[in-house]
This record gives sequence, C-alpha cells and structure tokens, in this order.
Amino acid sequence: MTTVKVKIKNTSKHPLPAYGTLFSAGMDLRADLQSPVLLKPLQRALIPTGIYIELPEGYEAQIRPRSGLAIKKGISVLNTPGTIDADYRGEICVILVNLSDTDFVVEDGERICQMVVKEYVKVEWEEAEELSDTERGAGGFGHTGVK
Repeated sequence: MTTVKVKIKNTSKHPLPAYGTLFSAGMDLRADLQSPVLLKPLQRALIPTGIYIELPEGYEAQIRPRSGLAIKKGISVLNTPGTIDADYRGEICVILVNLSDTDFVVEDGERICQMVVKEYVKVEWEEAEELSDTERGAGGFGHTGVK
C-alpha cells in the first residue's frame, strides 16, 4: 500500500475525511449545510462538503456512494464515480440522488459519500488500421450468458 500526502482545506465545522477501518479504501465525506436538504423521490441535489484538496500530479479522487445509504435509503451519487482532477481547487460537492419512493432529508454533518484517491496513467493514442485478435473478439453486453 502506497501513502501519498495531499493538501486539504476544511471550511466546514466537521472533522477531516477519515478511513473508517484499517483496510478501508474510501474516506467518508460529510454534508456541510446551513439547513437540511429535502430530496424527494427521483430528485437530485448538489451537496457541499466544505472540503478542498490539492492532489499531486498523477492522482485523482473518485466520489462513490456509501453502500449503507444505498441499500437502506436508496440514496446514491448520480455521476458515479465522480472524478476530481489533480488541477481542481474548488470545493468538493456531491450530486446526491434519491432513488427510493420516500423522501430523504440530508442533514448537516451526515456522511453522504466516500472518496477514494487513485493513481492513474496517461494514454498516448497509437492509431491503427486493425487490432489484434482475442478469443472474446467484439463480444460484449452479456455475450457469455447468465449462468
């Protein structure tokens, strides 16, 4: 496991994002709200966190749903995973969506998503007339069946 230092600015009244367990990949982010936000069924809202980060070059942060909110309340992150690029310096805000059939209230300080910091590679395209053959070929979208 690699450790990387990331600069962080916290303008919220909540603790810094933290790992919940020793082997957690994601850190929970909390809502930073002046008042609760009501999400009606199928409604979405941009929720601020009060967190700003400065990722090193070659890293991104991914914003992902929390499994507990998803299964228990039907709440998810709409653009999953959301990507925070290394050159972004604005506040991390999260697009939450209510996929349930009941209202959900987002409270200040509530853990609304998780953030995973990942290293990435840059692609350099090499144009080609043909690609190499594989056993799979162009098979996709269920080509291997369901059982």
